[in-house]
Amino acid sequence: QVQLVESGGGLVQPGGALSLSCAASGSIFGFYAMAWYRQAPGKQRELVASITREPSISYLDSVKGRFTISRDNSKNTVYLQRNYLNPGDTALYFCNADPPRILWGPGTQVPVSS
Repeated sequence: QVQLVESGGGLVQPGGALSLSCAASGSIFGFYAMAWYRQAPGKQRELVASITREPSISYLDSVKGRFTISRDNSKNTVYLQRNYLNPGDTALYFCNADPPRILWGPGTQVPVSS
């Protein structure tokens, strides 16, 4: 069974940038779409960005123009480059297939605060 481990989180100031990585223990090529999700305190988990094998990419409206998702099937890794961060981006970030079909990893915490 594929396992996911997210990394790259940490405290960031508003306007800053941070890149996240998600390493899978097995092949992600079989998953047509991979995605990043986030869960802010007291809120439900939401889909932030999704990328298919072609790739075709989609983003949550609030992150368009600021976040960039990519995947490297040869490394079984999915990335999320995040720029111009604001406090509204504070959340625990996860990756998974789209729709989710893999056991959720621990996530990586990204607080955005001055």
